[in-house]
Amino acid sequence: MKIVVIGGSGLIGSQVVNKLTDQGHEVIAASPATGVNTITGEGLAEALDGTDVVIDVANSPSFEDTAVMEFFKTSGKNLLAAEIAAGVKHHLALSVVGTDRLQESGYFRAKQAQEDLIKASGVPYSIIHSTQFFEFLSGIANAATDGDTVRLSPAHIQPIASADVATAVAKVALMDPLNKTVEIAGPDKFNLSDLVQQYLTKNGDPRKVVADVHASYYGVELNDQMLVPGNDAKIFNINFENWYVNQPKKA
Repeated sequence: MKIVVIGGSGLIGSQVVNKLTDQGHEVIAASPATGVNTITGEGLAEALDGTDVVIDVANSPSFEDTAVMEFFKTSGKNLLAAEIAAGVKHHLALSVVGTDRLQESGYFRAKQAQEDLIKASGVPYSIIHSTQFFEFLSGIANAATDGDTVRLSPAHIQPIASADVATAVAKVALMDPLNKTVEIAGPDKFNLSDLVQQYLTKNGDPRKVVADVHASYYGVELNDQMLVPGNDAKIFNINFENWYVNQPKKA
């Protein structure tokens, strides 16, 4: 089977490429660096020729409201049009648990626009909603830092390891299109502020996390339901401790 992975050199994409290649499929890691650009359309037709499945795990280089909306709309329209022309049989997109509940955020409005384009395209599809990745804890802390203080919501979060996300994406890619959205999550629920404090402490980082129910998370004031999956989510096994032990440590 020929599979094109849009964003194939990123955190999730590179792992998906490796998993599907190891299973004997012809996999193209598509990105501007490999001559495939979903914004300009460069290389899309050539990459998608004879392709059975397209996996889109690309992310916007900017989270600014206008830029991120332009990225997901333009990329989505160009990619889906090229898929229709090439006769692609399955479009799989990775999105975020709670996207529909986080619409105060420009980023999540853009992700919703991406999902709406997919559903309206006529291309058979699957959408995977994932909870936040453990790998993004550092970025979350940095975005909420003021001096030595990290101000974060104590709202519930149920993060997942990127390796488990890649496993889910690779599995669904080889299935018949679901034509619906499914959710995936890690095994444990935390308070966001507590989890980030644990992470910083393990790294010997002196910053202190202050729990603030009004703290903004990418432009949204959170409640306990926004970042956690529903009852039908597929729960994966890698927990925070197992994930952390296997992370490369700074010299």
